Amino acid sequence: MDLHLQDKVYIVSGGSKGIGEGISRALAEEGAIPVIATRSRGVSEKLVGEIESEGGKALFIPVELGTPESAAGVIQDTLAKLGRIDGIVNNAGRNDGIGLEKGKPQAFRQSVGQNLFHYYDLVHYALPQLIEHKGVIVNVSSKVALTGQGGTSGYAASKGAQLALTREWAAELLPHGIRVNAILPAEVMTPLYRNWLDNSFDDPGAKEREILTKIPLGHRMTTVREIADMTLFLLSDRSAHTTGQFIIVDGGYVHLDRSLT
Repeated sequence: MDLHLQDKVYIVSGGSKGIGEGISRALAEEGAIPVIATRSRGVSEKLVGEIESEGGKALFIPVELGTPESAAGVIQDTLAKLGRIDGIVNNAGRNDGIGLEKGKPQAFRQSVGQNLFHYYDLVHYALPQLIEHKGVIVNVSSKVALTGQGGTSGYAASKGAQLALTREWAAELLPHGIRVNAILPAEVMTPLYRNWLDNSFDDPGAKEREILTKIPLGHRMTTVREIADMTLFLLSDRSAHTTGQFIIVDGGYVHLDRSLT
C-alpha cells in the first residue's frame, strides 16, 4: 500500500533509539525524510548512515530538548536544510521513576517538564509549516496514562497530559485540517525495556515470562515495528478522517478481560 509519504519531512523527537528508531526507519522506507531530534550523537549518526546506505534520506539534529529555544532551533534547522515540515512525531521521554512516596516535589516538576514540555514546544514552533502543508501530529504516550503503574508520578502525569493535548489540539486545529492522534504503547521490547528486565530482577527470564502471560493476543510483546507501522498509518492520508484518537497497540493488554490470559 502506498502511504503517499514520499519526500515528506517528519520531525521525530528521540528518533534514534527504541520506538523512535523504528519510526525513523519505517519513514525512510516509505520515502519520507525523518528528522531525528535527539542528544544521542553516535547512534543517531549510525542510523542516518544506515538509512542513506539503503537509498533513503534522513537528517540528524543534535539537541537536548528541554527549552523553548532548543525546540525552535530544531524547526529552524529543519527548514534551513529541507525547506518544509509535514508533521511532528512527539516521542522523546523516559520513565524516570519519580514517584509520590520516594520522589520530591522538585523532582516531580522536573520529570513532568522533561517528558511533556517539548511536545508543546515543537508543535508551537512548527505550526506555520503544519498549517501550510495540512500537517499531522502523532503524540507517543503510554498505557501508564490510563492504567497507572505505581512509583512513577511524573511520567504518568506527563503521559496523561499528552493525551489531553492530543484532544485539545485536534479541536483547535480543525479549521486548518491538521489531524492529531496519540499512540499508547504498553509492553514493547526495546533496548531500554531489555535493560530494565536484566538489571531489575534476579531472574529476568522468569519476569519476562510472567509479563507475557498477561498479554492476551499471542502472549508476546508488541514489536517496535508494529508501533512504527501504526504511526505511519496515522501520518498518512490513508487515515485522513481520523483525529483526536487514542490508538492502543498492545495485543489487548489494557482492555481485554484478565480471564483471557
